[in-house]
Amino acid sequence: MVVRAPRRHRAGRTDLRPHPGDLNRVFFTTGGSEAVEAAWKLARAYYKRVGKPTKHKVVSRFIAYHGTSMGALSITGLPGIKSDFEPLVPGGIKVPNTNFYRAPEHGDDPEAFGRWAADEIARAIEREGPDTVAAVFLEPVQNSGGCFPPPPGYFQRVREICDAYDVLLVSDEVICSWGRLGEYFGAIRYGYQPDIITTAKGLTSGYSPLGAMIASDRLIEPFLDETAMFAHGVTFGGHPVSCAVALANLDIFAREDLTGHVRANEAAFRATLERLNDLPIVGDIRGDGYFYGIELVKDKATRATFDDDESERLLRGFLSTALFRAGLYCRADDRGDPVVQLAPPLIAEQQQFDEMEQILRAVLAEAWQRL
Repeated sequence: MVVRAPRRHRAGRTDLRPHPGDLNRVFFTTGGSEAVEAAWKLARAYYKRVGKPTKHKVVSRFIAYHGTSMGALSITGLPGIKSDFEPLVPGGIKVPNTNFYRAPEHGDDPEAFGRWAADEIARAIEREGPDTVAAVFLEPVQNSGGCFPPPPGYFQRVREICDAYDVLLVSDEVICSWGRLGEYFGAIRYGYQPDIITTAKGLTSGYSPLGAMIASDRLIEPFLDETAMFAHGVTFGGHPVSCAVALANLDIFAREDLTGHVRANEAAFRATLERLNDLPIVGDIRGDGYFYGIELVKDKATRATFDDDESERLLRGFLSTALFRAGLYCRADDRGDPVVQLAPPLIAEQQQFDEMEQILRAVLAEAWQRL
């Protein structure tokens, strides 16, 4: 089902209208993978309807995670979780991510790095042929690998590239939407206009399964003729119970100004985490809003990382269990380089930041001693 995004949740309640631009059409799913799958299918179907049937490929970034269904898995940039299911849907093209910590050739110039990383998308489109590429899928802050924020100007340049080659820009916000970055959507946080947004998780704060693909009016236009349809469906997409949960959840967002709370406290969260820079195991602390990654290294000066066996012992052999037992729910992950990822509740403030820093300090110090 494709419906208009409501301007009011219920009569008399606050008009959130959080989506950017003319993204007024919503296709409901039950989760993020389904939303990503729907977005790729819409992109392919749209170009067929407008007379460009060869545009079907998707550009996405190395190490990025976009879901587990066959199409979404093809967009995902993590080889380790794909091998058992290959061959996947053809047409998934990978480009560099925005890990500035691992880009020493760009020195202290994140803007130049961002330009280079965005232009790699243009080069990939040129290599494949612009008449074959339908969409670029990017997270506002890339999750896998440990919270890679966009460098200055990155998304603005990506938007220019997509416009130049008639390619759709899909903002995969399954993680980054609904306050995680201090705005309802990461696209608003970083000032870019996507053609499609995919979302889930925070839409109901995890209390009930619901996801969505939010598309611009122009992408839906070819499917609005009397005999036309977007031939895609999800059994429990838009389930009325989940939608009721989402409406109640967003009422709370508005009433308690949770996005404003994140914006007001994000600098304090960053400053508290940056106290950990004195630990020898801490290489980089990066992120935005209430979404941060701490990259772990075995040599701070050279940024040398851990080999696979060391990473296994460090993360799964010690850190995951030790942090949980100490009272900190977080993710210790090595889908890229070893990181600890933090996504605190949106109501968290300094007391909780201090507690997180104290637990991390004690456990990371012990981890270093064990090495």
